[in-house]
Amino acid sequence: MIQLTHVWKKYQIDDDVVFTALKDISLTIEKGEFSSLIGPSGSGKSTLMHIIGLLDKSSDGEVLIEGRNTAELSDDEISTLRNEFVGFVFQQFNLINKLTIKENILLPTTYARKKIEYDPGKKADEIMERFGILEKANSYPNRISGGQQQRVAIARALIMSPSLILADEPTGNLDTKTGDEIMKLLSQLNKEDNITVLIVTHEQDIAAKTKRKIQIVDGKIA
Repeated sequence: MIQLTHVWKKYQIDDDVVFTALKDISLTIEKGEFSSLIGPSGSGKSTLMHIIGLLDKSSDGEVLIEGRNTAELSDDEISTLRNEFVGFVFQQFNLINKLTIKENILLPTTYARKKIEYDPGKKADEIMERFGILEKANSYPNRISGGQQQRVAIARALIMSPSLILADEPTGNLDTKTGDEIMKLLSQLNKEDNITVLIVTHEQDIAAKTKRKIQIVDGKIA
C-alpha cells in the first residue's frame, strides 16, 4: 500500500548548512495494518509522516502510494490523492470554531476533485451516530469536551472514505481514560472497516497498543 525506498529528506538551513531529517528510509506498510511510528522529539517521525501523508516531498528516493510513484504526479494530482487516500487526525484537533460539528466533518468534501457517489450529509450523520456525537451536530467545537472534539476529528478524517488514517499524537491532549477510548475507536476502525491506521507518537504505552511498532531514531529506522 505504501512503499518508501531509500528516502532522504534534507533542508537547506544556510548557504553552507544542510540539515538531514531522514536518512535512507526504506519502509513498507501493508493494507490493513494497525501500526505506530515512534520516536523522541527531533527523531524525524513528523517529517516521515508528512511524506507518507503527501504533505511534503522527499529529497531523494522513491515513494509509492498504492503503486503510484508520487514523484511522477503533478501538484494537482498529489492534492487529489491526498484528499482521497488519507485522513488526518491531529493532537490539537484542528477544528474550526466558527463551523458546527457537522460542518467540520463535511469540510474535506468541499475540496473533492471528483463527484462524490454518496450523500455526504447522510454519511456524516451515520458516523456521528456511530461515535456517539450525533446530538452535537449543531454545536460548536468550543462547546464540547476534548474527547468529543477528537471524535469529530476522526469523523472528519473518515468522511472521504480514506484507505489510510494518519493520527499524529491523537491522545496527546486527552486524559488517560479518554485517550484509551480514542485508541479503542481507532483499533475498531482498523478491525471492522479494514482501514490502515498509522499512529505517530513518542509514548511507548500508546505504541504498545498497536500491532507493529516502527521506531525511528536520528532520522533512521531503528
